[in-house]
Amino acid sequence: MPIEKMIPLMTSGIWDTLYMTLMSSLFAYLIGFPLAVLLVLTGPKGLKPNAVLYRVLDVVVNVFRSIPFLILMILVIPITRAIAGKAYGSTATIVPLVIAAAPYVARMIESSLLEVDPGVIEMSQSTGASIPQIVFKVLIPEAKTSLITGATISMGTILGYSAMSGAIGGGGLGQIAISYGYNRYQTEIMIITVVLLVVLMQLIQVIGMFIARRTDKRVRE
Repeated sequence: MPIEKMIPLMTSGIWDTLYMTLMSSLFAYLIGFPLAVLLVLTGPKGLKPNAVLYRVLDVVVNVFRSIPFLILMILVIPITRAIAGKAYGSTATIVPLVIAAAPYVARMIESSLLEVDPGVIEMSQSTGASIPQIVFKVLIPEAKTSLITGATISMGTILGYSAMSGAIGGGGLGQIAISYGYNRYQTEIMIITVVLLVVLMQLIQVIGMFIARRTDKRVRE
């Protein structure tokens, strides 16, 4: 493919991939964050233990995390069509990306919140702090560095999912790699898309870890 055609194609693929990754991450966190807080609060050692609710949420998260993304993407095609009006393209792909990523994000956040020193929580309780105050003024600030690290890992995973979605018309660099690199045997395009995906992944990792280090009190001290 001539370079004058390849540059616009790759530029469009990069923007579509970033669009899917960022929007999916946003919505996955809007769903996953409250889900994670509920898991932490209702867990066996939580502030409001509720065995039934915890078990239901735990099973739901585990089930959705166990389904391979490409299979999940096919399974939720009716939901994707109902929400986006079609089952292909970068905007439509956000729907299965969010469904796949939200449980993963919930586990990442839950793990970060559970790392907070129980002594700090007990001290807050002794001062009469309410559960919302403990969540937003103790748990989240104390777990901030771990949460940012988890967000970096989650965005990298979502970027990988977005590339896989290209196998069934998901858009972005993944679809370019499949449509041109694989189906049309244009090896140079396959190589370029792989390199671009690696670069995007590294940018996410570098930026995320830089922010995490800046918020880590242990490093600053």
